[in-house]
Amino acid sequence: MNDNFNQGQHQGSQLRTPPDNNLVGAILTTVCCCLPFGIVSIVFAAQVNTKFQAGDLEGALQAASKSRLWMWWGIGIGLAGGVLYGLLMFAGAAAALPA
Repeated sequence: MNDNFNQGQHQGSQLRTPPDNNLVGAILTTVCCCLPFGIVSIVFAAQVNTKFQAGDLEGALQAASKSRLWMWWGIGIGLAGGVLYGLLMFAGAAAALPA
């Protein structure tokens, strides 16, 4: 009976495509924006296909959602840090100009 249950889960997962794991965005976030948030995003992205193939569609969707959330937080923090850095550099350059 347990074999029939597992086969039913496997057949159900074949009817759907796995959710987008956001792996490319997670890697770009890690390299370009915010390393810690990008790493967390990569970890969740790596879980998506594994959970989907195991028949855990809900777990795969949650991992994909968390991967996307961490990716966007990393992009936001990376952009905010870049803007802040640019403003501080501008203020420093302006302060160094002779009056």
